[in-house]
Amino acid sequence: MALGSADKQRRFDDPASILGDRLVPGSLYRLLSDEGGRLFDDDYFADLYTESPKGRPTIPARVLASVMLLQSFEGLSDREATDRLGADLRWQAAAGVGVGAEPFHATVLVGLRNRLRASTRPRRLFEDTVALAKESGVLKSKVRVLDSSALYDAVATQDTVTQLRAAIRKVLNVVGVDVAEAIRTVLVRDDDYASAGKPPCDWDDPMSRDALVDALVRDAQTALLVLDGATLGPLATDAAELLALVAGQDVAQSDDGTFAIVRGVAKDRVISTVDPEARHGHKSANRRFDGYKTHLSVDPESEIIAEATTTPANAHDHDAVDDLVAEILGEAEVSDGESPMIIGDGAYGDGATRAKLRDLGVEVVAKLASVRNATGGYSKDRFVVDMVKRTVTCPAEERVGITPSKGGGGKASFGSLCTTCPLKSECTSAKRGRSITIGPHEDELVVARTAQRQPGWLEYYRATRPMVERKIAHFTRRSWGGRKARCRGLARVNTDVLTRAGVLNLARLATLGLTWGETGWAIA
Repeated sequence: MALGSADKQRRFDDPASILGDRLVPGSLYRLLSDEGGRLFDDDYFADLYTESPKGRPTIPARVLASVMLLQSFEGLSDREATDRLGADLRWQAAAGVGVGAEPFHATVLVGLRNRLRASTRPRRLFEDTVALAKESGVLKSKVRVLDSSALYDAVATQDTVTQLRAAIRKVLNVVGVDVAEAIRTVLVRDDDYASAGKPPCDWDDPMSRDALVDALVRDAQTALLVLDGATLGPLATDAAELLALVAGQDVAQSDDGTFAIVRGVAKDRVISTVDPEARHGHKSANRRFDGYKTHLSVDPESEIIAEATTTPANAHDHDAVDDLVAEILGEAEVSDGESPMIIGDGAYGDGATRAKLRDLGVEVVAKLASVRNATGGYSKDRFVVDMVKRTVTCPAEERVGITPSKGGGGKASFGSLCTTCPLKSECTSAKRGRSITIGPHEDELVVARTAQRQPGWLEYYRATRPMVERKIAHFTRRSWGGRKARCRGLARVNTDVLTRAGVLNLARLATLGLTWGETGWAIA
């Protein structure tokens, strides 16, 4: 393939001319049709092919970029996207090709994404839209609203038996012939591990199920012993590490020496050998999902996605904060007197996150998680914590000092003061009296509680935070690539997330009237 040049000549079969006003002004298709050549010039992807022995693709960069973006915008597969290029006038106008243009092969998109991930600028389709928003004056504020959304994986979650057998099978397929033969000679089960799926078993018989699990674990351990002394390549090493992980995460040896599945879920459990990076996740105590999380940072004024990233589903929302605030911290040199600020739900309101962001100069507006007392007595927020004087005052106006602990924070114990307290029945049933645990970042929480009592705080929070919910609704509107992953592996999933974030930004800029003028990009 060779990287071609876009045809800049208007021809009689120009799709934009045929469509006329049906190519609606303010739409993504109209923006790409009018300005696609400027957004994606012939050298836009040139760096991806500099060392390719086969040369550069004959498809113009504008066509490739437009198809990738429109594919994500409409939630299509690679084949559907290339077919759409050959049949849809709006796609042809956006890509700058003539009516009836021959669609390229769908695998070109796969190769382009692989090259993009390996390049020095793998996030360009997203980052360039943020740069457009800033250059045109749309993205001026340093206030960002953060939230996450479930992104379901593209594979079936596997049970322990399926994972064990699949991991053994994978090892046998990727190691050398000699090593594979050495493993097969010591396997316990009468199984060639050639086919995929669950092995035959009387699943209604507990003894048969237990015997199968024990035999699979022993086969896994035996295979690992053989691999321990073998020279392995990168693929075989990865397969061996996955086998070791799967063989140890869900099983334990009982007193009689047999291996059985343990109750509960191991922390950071691999849920599929087909996609080892997918995880179990929770959006709430009752809502579980499998796969990944999309994290977005949105400018509430313009509704531009200023930053986006992806994590495994079991990552806490605040784990992605460093990536999400990097963009506004990069704008710190802008001396307009405005301090960076993030707005989020309780997931971003813990003391450690607040302390970290305060050190970076970022203000946090996040609702504190509700404080409850499991015994039904007064909750912690009924007590006044003074971190300057290192004291805690209870609802009965009794004050005690905070005893520091080794890991930071400490404990305030009221002890004998509770014996004669008239409020004891409403506060605690403990014989030693009520005690309050002080966290290592309690000072941050005290400041946050004080701020939330100020007039107007709640109104501002309720008026601003829903903007990210609106943008997440836009993001997940197309299931494939928005709510459900199209591919496997965190890096590939993140490429799709960034592409979707980029095209949603372009669509928003089109709605706002982005245009090129004498002074550059501006909003009409």
